[in-house]
Amino acid sequence: MTEFESVIQRGPKTVFEERRERAVTVGVDRPGLAWSLASSLAELERLADTAGADVVATTTQKLDSPNPRTFVGSGKAEEIADLCRAHAADLVIFDDELTPSQQSNLEKIVGKKVKVIDRTALILDIFALHATTKEGRLQVRLAQNQYLLPRLRGMWAHLASNRMGGGVGSRFGEGESQLEVDRRMVRKRITSIKRELNHLAEVRNLQRESRYASGMFKVAIAGYTNAGKSSLINRLTNADVLSYDKLFATLDSTTRKYELPEGREITITDTVGFIQKLPTTLVEAFKSTLDEITGADFILHVIDASSDEFESQVDSVNQILDQIGAQSIPRIEVFNKCDLLTEEELAAFKSRFPFSLQISAHTGLGIDDLIERIAQAASSSDQLIEVLIPYTRGDLVSIAHERCHVISETHKEVGTQIIMRVGESYRSLFSNFEF
Repeated sequence: MTEFESVIQRGPKTVFEERRERAVTVGVDRPGLAWSLASSLAELERLADTAGADVVATTTQKLDSPNPRTFVGSGKAEEIADLCRAHAADLVIFDDELTPSQQSNLEKIVGKKVKVIDRTALILDIFALHATTKEGRLQVRLAQNQYLLPRLRGMWAHLASNRMGGGVGSRFGEGESQLEVDRRMVRKRITSIKRELNHLAEVRNLQRESRYASGMFKVAIAGYTNAGKSSLINRLTNADVLSYDKLFATLDSTTRKYELPEGREITITDTVGFIQKLPTTLVEAFKSTLDEITGADFILHVIDASSDEFESQVDSVNQILDQIGAQSIPRIEVFNKCDLLTEEELAAFKSRFPFSLQISAHTGLGIDDLIERIAQAASSSDQLIEVLIPYTRGDLVSIAHERCHVISETHKEVGTQIIMRVGESYRSLFSNFEF
């Protein structure tokens, strides 16, 4: 296996089987940043911990714009090298995305034994750890290859040209450099992965279209990573979605049926968590998964009320929802983890965000209010009708109970008389039986 292949095919258990790496994190304070540098670096440390590294030192620099050669200034780059030696660091993690040339130049300064990566590479590594389904693993591999393709230059020791010697017989064509071979291999791999993903997307689309054709009201749970989305779907539907206090604990979307108190069935889908500076390659690679959000009728935007950075997290999620075309879908802000707030803090949330909901997926606080709000959204476009359904059409009575809101039901001599609220997609099924 080549060095390149070992990088791409890193197994999901590697960081746990090896000793935890020692990392130096680097942040640059620039004008106009949406997040404070301190909070962004704190999140970077949590990402490093999730990936299996311990942050042993952190350094920052204030710049108007990144240095095109090393991102930070030359003096700061030497300081980073000194920190690596002083703390026996294996890894340097930049909080922003590096260009291929910046990464290469930094690696020369810190030394061959120290890896230099950026926030994007770190997130890709975490996604590789947590992807469990075939589609999830393929999506991560696609993003990894797209990220690595422009970074092949300078990464390998065998990039010297393999051209034939000059003179007679050499002008039929030049030999192919190993760099060109590697690039061609990666492009082929990207094409192959896209082909597999397209096939899986077709299967997913068929499943999605089947749900859409059923006329069921569709709810999507979206939010910042570790806001408690998986805990919420577990609380609502008794699902068995993995849920623990780690960033990006779950990547694969999960859809479950849920029966509202009125008897109507809906679907609830848990989706991948968002994060600030989410790599564009990941948004593109996870398009079929994110389509679960754009195809929803209602979005529950779950927010970690206990986080000091919840406002910036809300902005990050809203930006990504706009980016994927979900800005026009009705949504409600659901502040989770409210059991961690004091009574005064909870009252302040209710006053400041009067149209939001305050819940705890852990304790069940506010869940009944959430269910009521979902039911209101599901019936917002319903029409009140009265029908008399012949006993020979028991299938329509079942649909009325499963897909509509039955208000009253009376058994007459010739059939079942029902007063109900019905959605537009089902109105035509009952039109011949209205009176």
